[in-house]
Amino acid sequence: MVVEDQILVRIFAADFLEDAGFKVFEAANADEALTVLQARPDVQAVVTDVEMPGSMNGFELARAVHEQWPGVQVIVTSGRKHPGLEELPDAIPFLAKPYMPGTVVHLIRQMATPQVVEAPASVGFA
Repeated sequence: MVVEDQILVRIFAADFLEDAGFKVFEAANADEALTVLQARPDVQAVVTDVEMPGSMNGFELARAVHEQWPGVQVIVTSGRKHPGLEELPDAIPFLAKPYMPGTVVHLIRQMATPQVVEAPASVGFA
């Protein structure tokens, strides 16, 4: 899901994510994003801007998603505001705008890839 109040930026992000093979939901603010998350258990990642209208900013949204939907990955972006020490959990990456679309796609794929654990060598039984 792309959460961005600037419509052209939101369309751009949705387009490059769709081109990369993702199904994309869009929200103009955190309130819309929370509504989508409650209705769509298939959302796997959220890319959110920091500054937007509504009841919470992108840092607050990222923390809420991290706490309420721990399986949903979050990426926070901003062209003006960088996170302070207490604003984001360590597990949530921050990208300064302008970012490269490929960076976002790579991060989502990396975050969404299941970790494969090698099974120990099989031991023969007699």
